Amino acid sequence: IGYLEFSQEGDFILAGVFSITRYMLEVMFCMPFMSTFARTVIFTIAEINRNPKLLPGITLGYRLYNGCGSENLIRAAIEALNGESCSGQMIGLLGHSSSGISQYINYILSSLSVPHVSHLSTCACLSNKKIYPTFFRTVPSDFFQVTGLLELMKYFDWRWVGFVYSLEMYSLEGTETFLKLSKQYSICVEYLIKYTRTKRMDKIVETLKSSTSNVIVLFMGLSYTEDFLSRIEDYSITGKQFIGSESWITQTKLTSAERMSILQGAMGFAIPEATVPGLGDYLLTLNPLEEPQSEIVKGVWADIFGCTFTPSKTSAMCTGSEDLLSIPNNYAAFTDLRTESNVYNAVYSFAYALHSLLQCKNGLNPTTGKACVSQSQVQPKDVKHLHNVNFTTSTGDRVFFDKNGDPASRYDLVNWQIGENGSAEIVNIGVYDTSLPEGANLQVLNSKITWSGGNNKAVRSVCREPCPPGTRKAINKNRPVCCFDCLKCPEGTISNQTDSLDCMACPPEFWSNENKVKCISKPTEYLSYKEIMGTLLTIFSCIGVFLSLLVFIIFFTHKETPIVRANNSELSFLLLFSLILCFLCSLTFIGRPSEWSCMLRHTAFGIAFVLCIACVLGKTMLVLLAFRATLPGNNMMRRFGPLQQRLTVVMITSVQVVICTLWLSSNPPIPKKNMKYYKEKIILECAVGSAVGFWAVLGYIGCLALLCFMLAFLARKLPDSFNEAKLITFSMLIFCAVWITFIPAYVSSPGKFTVAVEIFAILASSFGLLICIFVPKCYIIIFRPEQNSKKHVTAKVQTRTS
Repeated sequence: IGYLEFSQEGDFILAGVFSITRYMLEVMFCMPFMSTFARTVIFTIAEINRNPKLLPGITLGYRLYNGCGSENLIRAAIEALNGESCSGQMIGLLGHSSSGISQYINYILSSLSVPHVSHLSTCACLSNKKIYPTFFRTVPSDFFQVTGLLELMKYFDWRWVGFVYSLEMYSLEGTETFLKLSKQYSICVEYLIKYTRTKRMDKIVETLKSSTSNVIVLFMGLSYTEDFLSRIEDYSITGKQFIGSESWITQTKLTSAERMSILQGAMGFAIPEATVPGLGDYLLTLNPLEEPQSEIVKGVWADIFGCTFTPSKTSAMCTGSEDLLSIPNNYAAFTDLRTESNVYNAVYSFAYALHSLLQCKNGLNPTTGKACVSQSQVQPKDVKHLHNVNFTTSTGDRVFFDKNGDPASRYDLVNWQIGENGSAEIVNIGVYDTSLPEGANLQVLNSKITWSGGNNKAVRSVCREPCPPGTRKAINKNRPVCCFDCLKCPEGTISNQTDSLDCMACPPEFWSNENKVKCISKPTEYLSYKEIMGTLLTIFSCIGVFLSLLVFIIFFTHKETPIVRANNSELSFLLLFSLILCFLCSLTFIGRPSEWSCMLRHTAFGIAFVLCIACVLGKTMLVLLAFRATLPGNNMMRRFGPLQQRLTVVMITSVQVVICTLWLSSNPPIPKKNMKYYKEKIILECAVGSAVGFWAVLGYIGCLALLCFMLAFLARKLPDSFNEAKLITFSMLIFCAVWITFIPAYVSSPGKFTVAVEIFAILASSFGLLICIFVPKCYIIIFRPEQNSKKHVTAKVQTRTS
């Protein structure tokens, strides 16, 4: 049954339900406990009644009930509603500290529209105004405590934690909120331990010791925490950072030398420390002589001093003059009045709400704008002015309620610092205040922290160390989100931040460095004179020029000899000149491409080669016509004299000049950065511009070469004095073979090798013409001079024609 323990009449009555006795599971009986909350209500109402500015001419009374166990507490609340008062109207109810009890009480009070203010019920569920419309509280919701804990873990980079909870509503609701919000903070729970007083501790200890997380959240009520610590202290749990919930984190009575390894350095959020002037001294004035009607006060007194109020042979009589501070006891152990300040604020909130309700100006209430309410008309449902209270207490606390009936959310961050003798000091090391700007809600004084295990820095508690720059985070579907994989960025992408979710692609002209942390300029590649392949091709080009000049000198010095004059020496000299140009134009393909080199390399090559083939074609036609001229009645040689030969060469070459001119004027070759072949480097090359122009140049050369080959093939069996036709046939065969194989090689070769293939084709075909046409003649001129005579040539002709 709920009992009325303390009462005082007044114009208005404030009811309260508190656990002044506590149910002891060990003895299955309710024992005197005497919490400070009831006495805080008495102190606060007395202070309000002395204040001439607050509720002037009106006195507040109180009716404070005690209940032992949930059912009795609910009965106490019902009795508070039905209790009779000689004078005043009951305007509201204070209590209880338990969220579960407050839930049941408010179900009853809401149906009667009675306002209800709790000083310690923290369950986030009580913010639901649809279910608990008349509920208010002066302690922050556990939603904000959990948010603060997650901010704390984020601050110290504790991403991998263990969680221990119990089956009470406070713990269950807090755990549910933690698990829901932890995903938003990228914090993962390695294990969830549901603690009961009957659960085997060896399994719990095994889980704690074998876990890889070094942070343990102990989110339980005080009684469960006390039982948990008393059982686990026999096991050696080291290297773990304990995080406590608000319900027990300031309870120094939990400490002992055996628990030092567990509680040393423990952290958590507590109700802000407060100093209520005179309250501490008042609480210590508790005396059974001043409360003769209270059996609970007598029971507490007898328990503290080991005396009795009834004659006994085994115990001394209690006198009431004993000093509460002379013997350590739970009642006088308060040091910071954290929760008592919430009771203080709760009582004042009712007083200010009633004060606001009774204001009248010009027949209207200044707050609501409605008709004034007289003192006799006040009903509990009218004290909805709780929504509008906004005041500052003598302690400096600003008290107001938001739309959910919650106060401003502010916590002290506290740290357990245990001495060698096992005594604990709860030290404020920071604050968590949701009214501060985002990002500045949590403020920590790192220099004041004592860490667990005697460490001088925070423990590391992550499932996976952060992904370094150069890698990206990848979610492992088979593991929690905190146990991610770190994948190296692919080539051409970078990440320059820790825990990057994606790798950024480098701009087109940049590439990732070896560590994949920054983009660097791609190296450029082109066929250079300095590299081995470029040097060799340059040497071969120079050799070709040298040999052509050498042949030119040999022919020039023997220009009057029959073998030089046998087939138009003028075309031979022009052919040698064109071969020199072919060898030289190959040099324009080597080196860094520029606008002039791109235009010159293709056009010079095209014109030089056409000039070369035109000369060969002229010599081939001359062989055929010369043979036919030996036949009776044929005068073709007169029609194809030196002038006609020159005109033929000029006309054939002019066509290529026109093609090149149109190509350069419409869409000329230009330097190009090719980034298709290689992703990690840039190929500097010459884009052909107009593909039609490029292939027209090559096609024209190919047609001339094919025509020349066909004519030379027809003249291959002419007399030996005209064996130049065989040499031309063989040279054209080499020429055509080279350029036919050039096309697929050119198309498929990447980067600078494309240029090398083109240079090789130019050099190979040029050397083929030089060697096949001129080397046999040079051999005769130098090593067989006896064969370089008109008689020898004539003799061969006669032998061949006979």
